[in-house]
Amino acid sequence: MKKLALILLLSCSSLSLFAQHIFSTTKGSVSFFSETLLENIQADNSKTAAIINAETNEMAVQMRITDFQFPNKLMQEHFNENYLESEKFPTSVFKGKIKEKADLTLAGTYQVTAEGTLTMHGVSHQVLIPGTVVSDGKQLKLDFKFPVKLEDYKIEIPTIVFSKIAEVVDVSGNMVLDKK
Repeated sequence: MKKLALILLLSCSSLSLFAQHIFSTTKGSVSFFSETLLENIQADNSKTAAIINAETNEMAVQMRITDFQFPNKLMQEHFNENYLESEKFPTSVFKGKIKEKADLTLAGTYQVTAEGTLTMHGVSHQVLIPGTVVSDGKQLKLDFKFPVKLEDYKIEIPTIVFSKIAEVVDVSGNMVLDKK
């Protein structure tokens, strides 16, 4: 996972390895929730890597699709093999920037919106992700929630299970990023 964090760090071109305003984690939590009349589905990934450069407000989040855990193994198998095709598309990545001018190195609570590109299932889309950052100057606590329309990422749901899987799923997360 440390390699994943290093790759994430290097993938943000203007993030400097030696910058004094870098906050990161490899243990962030991201969940998704699909609600239909027939079935609710939730999965959690607690191995999400994230990095924020508080000087430039650039950020990146990356996770392995196979790290999502489901209530039962059959759901997890179908998710990885049939829907997200995790062998072909093993990761999901968000690269962007916090729009608001917020000095995250100062203690405070900030309502923010990250604007950037979400790449999932081999498809990239511009997204806006609202969230809250609580800073004590040495640590950032990040919470967010946003909808993802499956068809936007070419995730096909077979007709036989269409009534059990929502067309739009809620993605949420919370992370604690430590100053490096």
